[in-house]
Amino acid sequence: MADGKDRNWGGRGRGGGSLAYLLALIGAMVYFIQQAHGFWPVVLAILKAIVWPVFLVYDVLKFIHAG
Repeated sequence: MADGKDRNWGGRGRGGGSLAYLLALIGAMVYFIQQAHGFWPVVLAILKAIVWPVFLVYDVLKFIHAG
C-alpha cells in the first residue's frame, strides 16, 4: 500500500501446532516415564517421547499403503 499502512504479517497464521506438539510431548513423557524404573530407562523414555511422532506417521503410512 502506498499510504504507509502496509503491515508486516510475517510469522503470523501458524496456528496452534506448536502448542499441540508441546502438549503431546508432555503427555508422552508422562506415559513413558511412568513405565520406566531406573535412571537409564527414564532417559530412554524421554527419547521415546521426543521421537514417537515419527513412528506414528510411519505406521499410518504403512497402514494406508497396505489398504
